[in-house]
Amino acid sequence: MKLTVTGLNHRTAPVEVRERLAFDAAALPAALKALRSRDGVQEALILSTCNRVEVAAASEDHADMRTIVAEFFAASRRVAPDLVQPHLYHHENREAVRHMFRVAASLDSMVVGEPQILGQMKAAYAAAKAHGTLGGPLETALTAAFRVAKRVRSETGIGRSAVSVSFAAVELAREIFGSLAGKKVLLIGAGKMSELAARYLHRSGASQIFVTNRTEDRAVELARLFGGSTIPYHAFLSRLPEIDILIASSGAPHYLLRKEDMRRVIEARRNRPVFLIDIAVPRNIDPAINELDHVFLYDIDDLERVVEANRRERLKEAEQAEEIIAQEVDRLLERLKAREVAPTIVSLQQQLEQWRQAELERVRSKLGTLTPQQQEAIEALTRGLINKIAHAPISELRRQAGTPDGMQTVELIRRLFRLDE
Repeated sequence: MKLTVTGLNHRTAPVEVRERLAFDAAALPAALKALRSRDGVQEALILSTCNRVEVAAASEDHADMRTIVAEFFAASRRVAPDLVQPHLYHHENREAVRHMFRVAASLDSMVVGEPQILGQMKAAYAAAKAHGTLGGPLETALTAAFRVAKRVRSETGIGRSAVSVSFAAVELAREIFGSLAGKKVLLIGAGKMSELAARYLHRSGASQIFVTNRTEDRAVELARLFGGSTIPYHAFLSRLPEIDILIASSGAPHYLLRKEDMRRVIEARRNRPVFLIDIAVPRNIDPAINELDHVFLYDIDDLERVVEANRRERLKEAEQAEEIIAQEVDRLLERLKAREVAPTIVSLQQQLEQWRQAELERVRSKLGTLTPQQQEAIEALTRGLINKIAHAPISELRRQAGTPDGMQTVELIRRLFRLDE
């Protein structure tokens, strides 16, 4: 039995290849059944995200899983084999386990430390479990991967620092206000980045979100996403004194908010702080506003510097995460190897006990009538001999379980003690 991972990801295949090989939820049942039916495949899981399509499997040693998965992708996705083969990676046993652990811990993601991949892996696990393609060493490895991912999150800071511009803006807002509960947000413009920042702010407790935009229909559409409301474009300046966080991403070619405008806003707010995020190019907010007290203005370059610093910090944390994964890979492989030799140990103990009982039956009539104490002494003597005989082969089985040649020891002991007869 061997564990393998075969697939492609954002590093090995362009998006046009990944999207042609992707599996949606509706396609998984038939795909898992088809994969499991292939010769030598014992267990299987399909992980399909925007950045990767992978098959994790437990298979017989003779199975060529790289070829099996390549043919499976080509047949199930109706693409030419030549489209698949050049982009595939393939890992076996130790490297397969390490890969699963790194994926679950988000060390193999496009954005190191992002949390989504663990949920996607758990969904893939649930689908495989529901359709009967898990139930052995692969399942053990996957459940270990989830535990390792949790350990990495709790023992390192890999997921703490924001590594997207939109999320960095939210983290900065938290630093300024402490809590975002009850804060009011205004979006000027309805760009994608401001939408993402507003989504993060909303999840973090910002109570009201207002949208203003030159095109009113787009403002209404965006406000609806957050249960918010719109402000007429020509009137947003008059509403600024009630706004705590402003995100500007308008396509206007000039400043929409100047220093004197903001001075009046701060006076009306009685010096309560306000956070301005200008992610427009060209900028929508006059940088001179930064000279005012109680105003915190960040533009796209400021946020990118925060993001880059956070990326470097995550990479430092990733080094510690790699050490955790190395420890956990060794621990799992020892467990799996011990599981492989366990049936042989049980068979050996049963065989020796059968021989003991047979020999006792053979000589019992010659011993005549025995007292209970004599019977107990014979039982203890024969059991002690059997335990001494079993000790060396069982110890060797356990010692060899974690080595490359461990199965040769298993086969030798099975032959010596006639365990397959």
